[in-house]
Amino acid sequence: MARHVHLIGSVPLANSRAVFETVSAALGPRLQRLPDGETGERLDWITWLEPVFAENPALEKSDEVFRVHATGVARTRYRLKPGLKATDVNFSNLFYADNAAASYRDFAELKRQGKIPAGCRFQVDLVPAHSVIWLFLQDDLHAPLDPVYNEAVKREIDKLAAAIPPSELAIQFDVASAVFARLERNDVSSYGRSKAEMQATFSRILIDLGNHVPAGIELMFHFCYGDSNHRHVVEPTDMADMVELANRLTQGIKRPIELIHMPVPRNRSDDAYFAPLRGLKLKPPTELCLGLVHHTDGVAGTRTRMAAAEKLVKDFSIATECGFGRRKPETIPELLRIHAEAAG
Repeated sequence: MARHVHLIGSVPLANSRAVFETVSAALGPRLQRLPDGETGERLDWITWLEPVFAENPALEKSDEVFRVHATGVARTRYRLKPGLKATDVNFSNLFYADNAAASYRDFAELKRQGKIPAGCRFQVDLVPAHSVIWLFLQDDLHAPLDPVYNEAVKREIDKLAAAIPPSELAIQFDVASAVFARLERNDVSSYGRSKAEMQATFSRILIDLGNHVPAGIELMFHFCYGDSNHRHVVEPTDMADMVELANRLTQGIKRPIELIHMPVPRNRSDDAYFAPLRGLKLKPPTELCLGLVHHTDGVAGTRTRMAAAEKLVKDFSIATECGFGRRKPETIPELLRIHAEAAG
């Protein structure tokens, strides 16, 4: 059966126009949505957001160095300036909508020229507070500033809805290792003292954000275990945490969810990894997308993982585990070819 192809976000090409043209030529009708590739400074996921913290008048650099895992890139976190309180912090502009408005002009022009499939939507990826502040802020600021940052995310959604026709727009929330590493390790944090508490907290936050996306705009979620230096923050035992969060979002979000993406590590084609999918309770029109395409073992490895998944679910689209941003540009044509051939 022919399957849709989903692109997580980043594509290391020269600019958004190059991404739109290259990906559309390679994948064509298999695409339902097309990101701008998060090119240039945005290729490394959220690191481009550092000025939001560095230039914030209430914050300063601390002496705390943070890594998402032992070999991850070291980053210096921020703290409050002396004498200030968390209530003094405001995030006025996260720049997602500004970047999207510029890229959408190229998207719309290429669509008019027939170089982008007629039914394809423009995809914008947003990152909730829990992932961003995990990287940029000291732990004591997570609880008070998570809702402040997410209010800024909501303002970006409002600006996107005003700048791009709803029928042309898809918004994806990246739910990354700040969520799933904590769940896998059962880490105690401001988000909960147990896995059950964290599932409740993270789902409440994501439900609130999801319900803020206006009707007519597609809503998607990308689940992830990290890709710093091509390594997960932690390896998932199986898909149970992802299935539980997906079910909570399905139950709590009052508008349609178009897609939920779940990663599949390269070495996991065993029944145990996929077994929790038996409990997945998505509602139409939600499409399950499995991130089982890996450049390093090509079409053969991808089809092995697809066959393992098909024992539990038949209808799913395919993707990589994460975006392409840390890949060498010369690998992109082959990676797109693998997607196309595996999708059928």
